[in-house]
Amino acid sequence: MSQALLGALRACVGQAQVLTDGDRSAYEIDWRKRWHGHALAVVRPGSTAEVAAIVRACATHGAPIVPQGGNTGLVGGGVPDGSGRQVLLSLARMNRIRAIDRDNLTLTAEAGCVLQAVQQAADGAGLLFPLSLAAEGSCTIGGNLATNAGGTQVLRYGNARALCLGLEAVTAQGEVWHGLAGLRKDNTGYDLRDLLIGSEGTLAVITAATLVLHARPATRMTALAACESVEHCVSLLGMAQRKLGAGLTGFEVMNAFSLALVAKHMPQLRQPLPASPWTVLVELSDDETAERARPRFEAVLGDALETGTLTDAAVAESVAQSRAMWHLRESIPLAQSAEGLNIKHDIALPVSAIATFCARTDAALAARWPGMRLVNFGHLGDGNLHYNVQAPEGMDAAAFLRTQEPAVNEMVFDAVVAHGGSISAEHGIGALKRDELALRKDATALSMMRAIKQALDPQGLLNPGRLL
Repeated sequence: MSQALLGALRACVGQAQVLTDGDRSAYEIDWRKRWHGHALAVVRPGSTAEVAAIVRACATHGAPIVPQGGNTGLVGGGVPDGSGRQVLLSLARMNRIRAIDRDNLTLTAEAGCVLQAVQQAADGAGLLFPLSLAAEGSCTIGGNLATNAGGTQVLRYGNARALCLGLEAVTAQGEVWHGLAGLRKDNTGYDLRDLLIGSEGTLAVITAATLVLHARPATRMTALAACESVEHCVSLLGMAQRKLGAGLTGFEVMNAFSLALVAKHMPQLRQPLPASPWTVLVELSDDETAERARPRFEAVLGDALETGTLTDAAVAESVAQSRAMWHLRESIPLAQSAEGLNIKHDIALPVSAIATFCARTDAALAARWPGMRLVNFGHLGDGNLHYNVQAPEGMDAAAFLRTQEPAVNEMVFDAVVAHGGSISAEHGIGALKRDELALRKDATALSMMRAIKQALDPQGLLNPGRLL
């Protein structure tokens, strides 16, 4: 069966695009180096027609398919297992910008387009594609949509789902759904676009998308603010929302240990404020001139200083300073990776519950694992924290992860559910959280999800073992 399938795949895309030997680690090892797989073949189509032909060939031979974009995922959802039976379907060659419609404020891109390339194409047209995350130089639009990625500007512009008007996708039977119309209103039945976004390649293979563009803001202002507690961070968010309205684009929080790791592993990055229990990054994007917007922005910080909501602040005086502030925030994942393996959590909570969650869960973790270190940072504005647990200093990080992850996860996820939250905010479920989802998701919701999977992929060949 394997040789017959390999022959069929070569007929679909040519021998050069079916990789069966050599170094395939870029495809078979995930970004966190936690999942090491072995594919029957890595197949690199260059068109939607080729994707459809590959899927039909795999369906005929009963071969599972693992779609992959930039392989930047954090939950083990885009690499093959170790069976040697799965076909790794890389969308990397499908990287064209197909069209930009300035009047409709849309851009159509293939699934393998790197996010940064989409941002640059929009910028070249005088417009903005606002999805922004630390991996934007290597993650792809198909993966962003398959996981419903969030990022740093969700507060104003929404997740990837809110930035997509249409999809082109290949079904599990190898049929092409042409759904790229850039319509903001289309009330003609089930919303198939929203069904596929966030489905992690388990229902269809996304091959292209029509994305929403926005006018570029005339002014951007960025500041770092020091706060003594999570409660003060939440209070500052409320003040900024009331006084800046829809112009509040970003509101990121970083605990002291997060920035200490950046200072340790990236000492060349200047930190403009002294160490504080919490540091907040605030950004305003506005259509007003800088001369009119700056007083409003600075007034928020001034009022917060007067009330004790924050203890210090630094406002960027240039684009370069603004980028440097964002670089601090975006360097935390790399800094914690340099410190050693850690137990990652991508959680969502009502903003009103975050302070209580942190106080209770921080204390519970410290009591159970004395010396453990919390790398707590994320998008407070939309209730998303990356609440990561690092081993005590001097302890073998890999051993801590291997032996303590189940117990740490149980404690954290129990607390998340108790506070009305979600165990996955923007990274997806993948293989990492699949079993947790089965335990914690509403039974009726799980039943509906399984029915959808059975209807669209009855052979169970699309990204098996992920999500469900």
